[in-house]
Amino acid sequence: MTVFLPLVFVLGLFAWGAVKCLGVHTLIVVVIALFGFWLSRTFMAPAIESGTRSGVDASTAQWLDE
Repeated sequence: MTVFLPLVFVLGLFAWGAVKCLGVHTLIVVVIALFGFWLSRTFMAPAIESGTRSGVDASTAQWLDE
């Protein structure tokens, strides 16, 4: 069975877990999110997107092979 989750949802779960379990301050999570939005407007955006897609594809392939 294949389940499709948006990357934003998965990252949101990691951020929520970091705030609740690790004690990371919410302000730090907000600053990191704003930094991501800022990077999406730069020349680095295509490299970040392709790297993210490659990482997700590699981890998905690992899970599907088991």
